[in-house]
Amino acid sequence: MLPSGVTRLLLVCHASTPATARAVFPGDEPLDEPGLRRAAALAPQFGPGSAACAAELRCVQTAEALGLRADPDPLLADCDYGRWRGRTLGEVEAAEPEGLAAWLTDPAAAPHGGESITDLLGRVSGWLSRRAPGRLVAVTHPPVIRAAVVHALGAPAQAFWRVDVAPLARVALTGRDGRWRLSYPA
Repeated sequence: MLPSGVTRLLLVCHASTPATARAVFPGDEPLDEPGLRRAAALAPQFGPGSAACAAELRCVQTAEALGLRADPDPLLADCDYGRWRGRTLGEVEAAEPEGLAAWLTDPAAAPHGGESITDLLGRVSGWLSRRAPGRLVAVTHPPVIRAAVVHALGAPAQAFWRVDVAPLARVALTGRDGRWRLSYPA
């Protein structure tokens, strides 16, 4: 049993997709076969239950492969990459080098016409602040998990780019009274 007022949150990154392998700004693609197999292999660690989940197909499929019932939450959605969606990092760099440089150095920049890192950080901070005491598993995207880590550490927005989140990575946060502790489960 958890102490009163404590929230234990396990953030799980979705499994790999074809976009992951190609370094593409993702859309709403399904998992690839290796990602699906790796997620299914982890299912015994999760057991039956439910999970907050981004509504994108790759997150829903990951939750289901883990043996969890997906409960979609729009605040767990991936970053909106605007017109860069579906393009590789190399394509964007070739076509919009100044825009890409701005996006990677200025958290408030949104040269793609989508969501800035500052906006993403605000969305995720708001989601974290509304977590009720208890245990929750959330299946979501690398940028959302990065934003949660930045928030938990009280780090500046520029720290967002210093956090790597691999497919199926898990990050545990324990929160109470608006403060979060970060751990990486084994």
